[in-house]
Amino acid sequence: MIIDCALYRDGVRVTPADEIADVSAAFEAASGPHEFVWLGMLEPSNDEMQQVAKTFSLHSLAMEDAVHAHQRPKLERYAEGHLFMVLKTLWYVDAQDAVETGEIAVFLGHNYVITVRHGEGAGLAVTRRGLERSTAVLGHGPFAVLYSICDHVVDTYDQVARELETDVDEVETAVFATVRSSSSHRIYALKRELAEFRRAVGPLREPLVRFAERQVAGMPREAAAFFRDVADHALRVYEQVESLDALLSSAHDADVARISVQQNDDMRKISAWVAIAAVPTAIAGVYGMNFTHMPELHWTFGYPMALCVMLVVCVTLYRLFRRSGWL
Repeated sequence: MIIDCALYRDGVRVTPADEIADVSAAFEAASGPHEFVWLGMLEPSNDEMQQVAKTFSLHSLAMEDAVHAHQRPKLERYAEGHLFMVLKTLWYVDAQDAVETGEIAVFLGHNYVITVRHGEGAGLAVTRRGLERSTAVLGHGPFAVLYSICDHVVDTYDQVARELETDVDEVETAVFATVRSSSSHRIYALKRELAEFRRAVGPLREPLVRFAERQVAGMPREAAAFFRDVADHALRVYEQVESLDALLSSAHDADVARISVQQNDDMRKISAWVAIAAVPTAIAGVYGMNFTHMPELHWTFGYPMALCVMLVVCVTLYRLFRRSGWL
């Protein structure tokens, strides 16, 4: 479905803010050097996308990628001045320690920008309104829109990274807490979400670097500095994700080592108590044998003597085990 469609002239929206322009009419009207159309779509059907592709002469492969989504972040050039870029959107669900993903496909021409969004994350209404309030930026044309979209998406990456950093800190605290608990399940869940994060940020670095180094034809010279800032931001977020993944790996190793040490302590305590219990059992077993000729069989102090021996040996073993740290 079409969320918004507007014609812009010299950075100013021509179509009223509360109206959606006719797509074909707006595209035909965008014939001047400082005029372009920005069409925003949300999860369009194949028929809707085909109609838009016919109006703007979009490549069939790019159109198919935009409809079906689940694409890897990329930047492709299909014709002179016609670019197709895919970005992954992320948002964090704290209750589930989950990173949800969406997608934005951007078609860029000299007089149009088409954004096709999938998922709930990184809505572009705020980005559009912000650009409309800054006519100086929007006056640079479609590349200004593309920059703003990239900047908005990477900013959401930073927010998700901060949420994940908080969860990793909680895991580290739990791993080294005195209370016995296993954090393996949560560590695995977070590592899986970081892998999803990495799949979104990692491939995006190469397209942003191409923009930053002005390797894309038709891009205004002054836009390179803005894309360099976004590329640097994306690189910093990617390095943060890598650091969090390394911390989780270390936390998992520490958790496994701690559990192993706890199990060894338990086994030593069990072994110590078994050794203490074995002494009176052995003495009682000897004195419980039914032989006629047996030392101290008719001695009055036989039982007290056996009990005293049991007590002395058990206390001695207990103190030895306590001193050695087994108990």
